[in-house]
Amino acid sequence: MPVRNRFAEWHQELTAWRHDFHRHPELMFDTHRTAGIVAERLRAFGCDEVVEGIGRTGVVGVIHGRQTGSGRVIGLRADMDALPIEEATGADHASTIPGKMHACGHDGHTTMLLGAARYLAETRNFSGTAVVIFQPAEEGGGGGLEMVRDGLMERFGIEEVYGMHNAPNMEPGGFAIRPGPILASADQFDLTISGRGGHAAHPHLCTDQVLIAAQIVTALQSLVARNTDPMHSAVVTVANIRTDSTAHNVVASQAVLSGTVRTLDEADRDRIEAGIRRLATSIAEGFGAQAELDYQRGYPSTVNSASETDHAAAAARAVAGSCETVPAQMGAEDFSYMLQARPGAFIFLGNGPGAMWHHPKFDFNDAAIPAGCSYWVELVERRLS
Repeated sequence: MPVRNRFAEWHQELTAWRHDFHRHPELMFDTHRTAGIVAERLRAFGCDEVVEGIGRTGVVGVIHGRQTGSGRVIGLRADMDALPIEEATGADHASTIPGKMHACGHDGHTTMLLGAARYLAETRNFSGTAVVIFQPAEEGGGGGLEMVRDGLMERFGIEEVYGMHNAPNMEPGGFAIRPGPILASADQFDLTISGRGGHAAHPHLCTDQVLIAAQIVTALQSLVARNTDPMHSAVVTVANIRTDSTAHNVVASQAVLSGTVRTLDEADRDRIEAGIRRLATSIAEGFGAQAELDYQRGYPSTVNSASETDHAAAAARAVAGSCETVPAQMGAEDFSYMLQARPGAFIFLGNGPGAMWHHPKFDFNDAAIPAGCSYWVELVERRLS
């Protein structure tokens, strides 16, 4: 079944909802206004249960089908938070809050799941229960993990869970997915090199921390080029180097390298972390200095389970006529925590040409709303037929 006529009828209203969210962006867990509107609308739609405060400021709505005898329950998740970016779109619905904007399309994600919830509560053409999940703090706060820790899956009996994200420069209303890893883990590190500083005219009396840092930067690339299976994807990026000296003639006593590590495979993740520590320690000691690594693990890789990917692709094809197979990407998503808790799948929805995520000129494409809403409904009616 293609895009539902109901969403075409509601398109103008749904777009107005999206524009309102866009004008009032909220960061991390501080999504009180957005969450309040979501909860109010879910109750107005007639959801059987609406629970606020899951994962601090998350909202969950429960919609039972006409027959609940199957007892099956699936979860549908959208994120609500914005980013600390000054908007430069020039749109009529641009952010009214300086330094904050919806630069990743979460305003559109929230709107599409609300539209689907409205339809599902009105028609209830399924057997079992659909749980709509509105999550805060995807942008670095780990709101998905907070909701899982708060008992999301157990409390609502969720057996499968599905997520969706817009994709810039992909045909608007089109879909793309892949089984297995679709997004990478995202770790970060700070590596401190400490030694003897001194006068640049007397390098023999110092340990040159900048020179040591340069050697380490070069060596770290071998962790991908020579220590990772060439059929696997991984990234080790040293994004900046800073020292405790700003003078032209002073050798710094300390240099700090900061960067990120991205992997699709957990074994590669472990191996690269250990490799950074080993190489940095060995190189620094070889030059008479010391290395201290502060390695922080972030979101794990987002891994789609095979069966649920097939279900998601089938629903997408029913709406759009096709569903592409997308290569894995090295960005990260905290929907990964929900996929660690339950089988499920994460799919991309085309946003059309325009700026990429996290850019001051990014804006969600309202033309994609009916397709996104229709996908959610199609997925529920197929999985809970």
